[in-house]
Amino acid sequence: MAKTDEQTGPDEQTDGRAGQAGQGARAETTLGYEQARDELVEVVRRLEAGGTSLEESLALWERGEELAKVCRHWLEGARARLDAALAEDETAEGAEEAESAGKG
Repeated sequence: MAKTDEQTGPDEQTDGRAGQAGQGARAETTLGYEQARDELVEVVRRLEAGGTSLEESLALWERGEELAKVCRHWLEGARARLDAALAEDETAEGAEEAESAGKG
């Protein structure tokens, strides 16, 4: 699934890293929020448990950063949808109140 400009978060648009990191961020948009969150929890658990080499720890950290971006993207999208729904409700309520006042 290709990512449109509308779906791209601000961090991904300005991220100066090229190559694998940029490709990984785009590929991660196919993950759902819950899947990314669960994998992030597992990454954190492994980092906290220790016993990994420096290289493996760095790879886990980078993966965690990618997963956090995916989660943030989903949460920002959810917030925007909620804000739009609330604004729509307020507009509808204001129109109803204005109509009721005009009838009185």
